[in-house]
Amino acid sequence: VQLQASGGGSVQAGGSLTLSCEVSGLIFYDYSFGWFRQAPGKEREFVAAVSWSGYKLYFVESVKGRFTISRDNAKKTVTLRMNRLLPEDTATYTCAADYVPDLDRPRYALGRVTSRDMDYWGKGTQVTVSS
Repeated sequence: VQLQASGGGSVQAGGSLTLSCEVSGLIFYDYSFGWFRQAPGKEREFVAAVSWSGYKLYFVESVKGRFTISRDNAKKTVTLRMNRLLPEDTATYTCAADYVPDLDRPRYALGRVTSRDMDYWGKGTQVTVSS
């Protein structure tokens, strides 16, 4: 199983970036996908998730209204579009797969998604937002 993230970079506050995650080695429809981030000295944080259909979405409160997440089941990719970026969005972003295709677990509705909940991880991509 491989999850390959790309699209990170450096941007000024207020700018936008789009991260992509290319997935291989698993049945794409069987999984929901999420993005996590980890800033230096901080714990890894859940950012967003998308269900197998692409219709059910969850976001951490701090990115609601600024970030969107989507998936292309034909291309087996997951995209995180980040708008109105803030310096506090600076982190290494990683995509992950959860063998819960419809996100129908309380952890998503309650905003309590942790690293332990995910089944597969990719390598991260760095996002740096300067003020």
